[in-house]
Amino acid sequence: MKMINKLFFLVALLALAPNITKGQTNAYSKDAEINTKVEALLQKMTLEEKVGQMNQYNGFWDVTGPGPTDGNAKLKYEHLKSGLVGSMLNVRGTKDVRAVQKIAVEETRLGIPLIIGFDVIHGYKTLSPIPLAEAASWDLEAIKSSAAVAASEASASGINWTFGPMVDISRDPRWGRVMEGGGEDPFLGSEIARARVTGFQGTDLSSPSTIAACAKHFAAYGFSQSGKEYNTVDIGLSTLYNVVLPPFKAASDIGVKTMMNGFNDLNGVPATGNEFLLRDLLKGKWNFKGFVVSDWASIKEMETWGYAKNRKHAAKLAANAGSDLDMESHAYINELKTLVAEGAVKESLINDAVRRILTVKYELGLFDDPYKYCDETREKEVVNSKANHDAVLDMAKKSIVLLKNENQLLPLKKQGQKIALIGGLASDKNSPLGSWRIASDDNTAVSVLEGMQKYKGNTLVFEKGADVSVGKTSFTEEVKVNMTDKSGFKAAIKVAKKSDVVVMVLGEHGFQSGEGRSRTSIGLPGVQQELLEAVYAVNKNIVLVLNNGRPLTINWASKHIPAIVEAWQLGSQTGNAVAQVLYGDYNPSGKLPMTFPRNVGQIPIYYNHKNTGRPINETPENPDFVFWSHYSDVENTPLYPFGHGLSYTKFEYNNIKVSKATFGMNESVEVSFEIKNTGALKGKEVAQLYIRDIQASVTRPVKELKGFKLLELNPGESKTINFALTKSELGFYNNQGEFVLEPGNFEVFVGGSSYTTLKSKFELVSK
Repeated sequence: MKMINKLFFLVALLALAPNITKGQTNAYSKDAEINTKVEALLQKMTLEEKVGQMNQYNGFWDVTGPGPTDGNAKLKYEHLKSGLVGSMLNVRGTKDVRAVQKIAVEETRLGIPLIIGFDVIHGYKTLSPIPLAEAASWDLEAIKSSAAVAASEASASGINWTFGPMVDISRDPRWGRVMEGGGEDPFLGSEIARARVTGFQGTDLSSPSTIAACAKHFAAYGFSQSGKEYNTVDIGLSTLYNVVLPPFKAASDIGVKTMMNGFNDLNGVPATGNEFLLRDLLKGKWNFKGFVVSDWASIKEMETWGYAKNRKHAAKLAANAGSDLDMESHAYINELKTLVAEGAVKESLINDAVRRILTVKYELGLFDDPYKYCDETREKEVVNSKANHDAVLDMAKKSIVLLKNENQLLPLKKQGQKIALIGGLASDKNSPLGSWRIASDDNTAVSVLEGMQKYKGNTLVFEKGADVSVGKTSFTEEVKVNMTDKSGFKAAIKVAKKSDVVVMVLGEHGFQSGEGRSRTSIGLPGVQQELLEAVYAVNKNIVLVLNNGRPLTINWASKHIPAIVEAWQLGSQTGNAVAQVLYGDYNPSGKLPMTFPRNVGQIPIYYNHKNTGRPINETPENPDFVFWSHYSDVENTPLYPFGHGLSYTKFEYNNIKVSKATFGMNESVEVSFEIKNTGALKGKEVAQLYIRDIQASVTRPVKELKGFKLLELNPGESKTINFALTKSELGFYNNQGEFVLEPGNFEVFVGGSSYTTLKSKFELVSK
């Protein structure tokens, strides 16, 4: 087998030998060893081979068959055999990965292994809930474990790099990719970013069960104007530094190995060619050691933006800005060698990019064993294992949010009731898998119908009523929503009339959110709203179960339907999770990671808004007074606020205390409060802490999440919860990107959602 030749290993070993003594542990760090090997390899590489490491191709032929003989595929194949490809994506399965890896390590001059990338967004074969749903759990250990399950299956199938997590903060549910992120809040988003990166990468990246993570999309892609995919971004510096960047900084600090550019521009400069973002901030101020990959063809797209003259110019801009790996633009492989020869790109920048890429390959252990991810026995044992399905079921239950529960309609009784189950999504086994599940098999989700059928004590009757989609649905095609077919209404209404309780499963198809799935109307698609109202007319005991990848405008339902369960798209075990929550075998504890608007006109709506100069009607005795910040046709408040989520029990917050009234700038502010389970059932609660900086050199939000704790209480049990607020929580970024802590007055709030009013206050003073 032709890998790195023996001479290289001898040179590396001799370089290390003087630093190693018997019995001495870590005398020469692993990082130093890798650095030595990388530098030695760089010395052996031609410029063309270096550029090849910066080139990534999508899988372009049946890798277990003969090589392509014509067209672009043939050229790519020749590049692969010549050592001019550093990475491939969308090649999966141990047989296929072994086949391409064998070409790279046995047929090229230097035998440098490929890094194999794939979108492992919320699982590989066994699917967890979509990331936005996982964020609703506020359970960081569960989120970390979910990423670890995904990593175990992907790595067992030949993958060693995921294009996740997406850590974009977004306040616009019209943007389809909100399903892929952690919601609207930078504090929660940062905590989730750390959890997901740690879950994917583990504590040892060279372990065969871990994969390199990729924080995306750097930066501000979640603020695309009008929620439209691939759109421009225009935000202020305060929003950039305090809202957009913190989750990326958290990922960088925890050691994420790669980052991906956004498709957007920022201040008129496409993110892929944005030197401020990549060189000055990421690789400069943050000292990020990993490498940056473009998004699909985003280097070439700078020409379409009107920022680059042509592909050659785009390659120059991207390389100089700090984009290290070109995903499917063919810009680097065709243009960089000439650009270096012309002096337009310094070879030192090429070396820096290749050094970063090779380092991650060494950290993954690919040079030690390029086939370590190609164990067919392990693939069969790990993928779709019972342990993985048990894990994603646990994650799914934790992700469900109880939005409303009047008259304790939930949990359902387990005996003696006739229950009507209505909605095309109730029997659907494909939609609950959600978007971004390109390795999973269609129609493998447990449906809600199947989950509820396991409870035998009641009479369950199912009627579709209405479908959400018709025709073929796929990752690359628009979902055709059934807009007019009401032929199932009659049967649904008939069974609803004869039932004690109606469970209606309504919402979006799994492919109505995700990349390229922006929507201007985010209500119930098709005729589902009409079906809901028709059933309500004959039976008001309705439990509405929502399947969706984004916040929806469900104003009518919120006013009329007594029980509403936000069940998102929960992945492989959807039906079992929903049924266990509906029947009370699992007490829901999820909290919303994004605000639910009353209508689209309120968007963007988010809890951590600014106060403005006219925040309330300052003359309440005159309700017609108009000159204050409001809408004339709907109230300012959301339908359901960030952090909202009910339980089958009740929690009471009391006795908030700040340890003293005044603190020095370097002191920790100690906050405590009591929480009590005043209901009849054991339950979990996410206790949330918010602050408000009353006056600062930059206007601050009315509330900012700065801490949360997930705890479980028995009926009647109470606990005292303590938080410590330090500079990290009390400071903010000024418009120069400097983190500052300023003296002044603060308010601190605690409760079960961002709408909490239980508060205290304190002051920071300079001493």
